[in-house]
Amino acid sequence: ELPPSEFMQVADSTWLVLSVVSNGREPPGCQATGVTKIARSVIAPLAEHHVSVLMLSTYQTDFILVRERDLPVVIHTLAGEFDIYKEEGGECVPVTCDDVSNGFLKPKPPASPTLHPVQSPQTRFCVLTVAPDTLPAIATMLIDVLFYSHTPPWDAAAGSQDLDSITFFSFSLIEGYISIVMDADTQKRFPSDLLLTSSTGELWRMVRIGGQPLGFDECGIVAQIAEPLAAADISAYYISTFNFDHALVPEEGIAEVIQLLQQRQESGR
Repeated sequence: ELPPSEFMQVADSTWLVLSVVSNGREPPGCQATGVTKIARSVIAPLAEHHVSVLMLSTYQTDFILVRERDLPVVIHTLAGEFDIYKEEGGECVPVTCDDVSNGFLKPKPPASPTLHPVQSPQTRFCVLTVAPDTLPAIATMLIDVLFYSHTPPWDAAAGSQDLDSITFFSFSLIEGYISIVMDADTQKRFPSDLLLTSSTGELWRMVRIGGQPLGFDECGIVAQIAEPLAAADISAYYISTFNFDHALVPEEGIAEVIQLLQQRQESGR
């Protein structure tokens, strides 16, 4: 329904959403959450089969977007590890490899993925949710933050490697569930009794992946961040955007995360 505009860019591909539901078979002591929880079972296998993904963490769960044309490869890759279902008329129907075998092409071995630079601004972030019935009470403030506050110019130096701070605000509404990521200073502008967070009220630091816009054809970007964090049992809240990828990690773990990713950069040279 959006009218064409010279100011709006639309990616060529149509994307489908995968949601991963735990079946309770995780090994005892597994504490990682977010993208690192599914790094080995989903993200890494898809990268190995040259499937590009967009990752969207929300307050409630995580979603993986894959290009519609890659669906046969996705199903063949994940069918051995997961029971896969598709929605038809509101019902969940089992999917088998036979359902997509006509379109399956064995992927070529992927080239070594590009190791993108990472930036870690000093900004501290909050991951929040809000009850849908209280949304009207903060709607005006949300509009102000989304459209009028701290809007950087289009020609801002997106490739700067020495960011002290970063402007980032994410709002998602999925099946009635609301997720918000905002910096700690912006949070102070909202009524504290309407924004809900975990009981520990932890703050998060961000790692932004890419010195320039990443595009949509490359694979392995999420995997090269998620796998080392998963190996270190570090939770990460991951958001892919049109231009860059962003991983949020608990503030107290940012030093270890930067060290792990620097080691990844050095080993890939």
